[in-house]
Amino acid sequence: MKKIIIHTVPVAVSFIWLAIFNHTFDPISLNGSQFLKFYLIFVFGFYASVFALKVCGESISKITFYFMISIFLLGVLKLIKGILLGKPVGFLIMILILEIIVILFVNLTHINHRIK
Repeated sequence: MKKIIIHTVPVAVSFIWLAIFNHTFDPISLNGSQFLKFYLIFVFGFYASVFALKVCGESISKITFYFMISIFLLGVLKLIKGILLGKPVGFLIMILILEIIVILFVNLTHINHRIK
């Protein structure tokens, strides 16, 4: 339960930011720069909570992994929308590549920790 609360805080902060500054709860409807601001707050906050749990010695649960995949899929969805509309998506591609690297790193260290 503690892990879910720790992961919920950055999600809530990013959606509160979205509601206050953009007056919406739909991140897909945002334009490119506003979506990137929201997505960076969302990604960095969530992964900071993941690494904080790892530093404290907590294990990474499947729910955390599913959260990571859903955050990645949100970025992929916006990437597809941007490509279809002919918008520049370079920064989003870089963020998604870094996100894949972090997901693999977290997942591999979780597997190595489980083997030991």
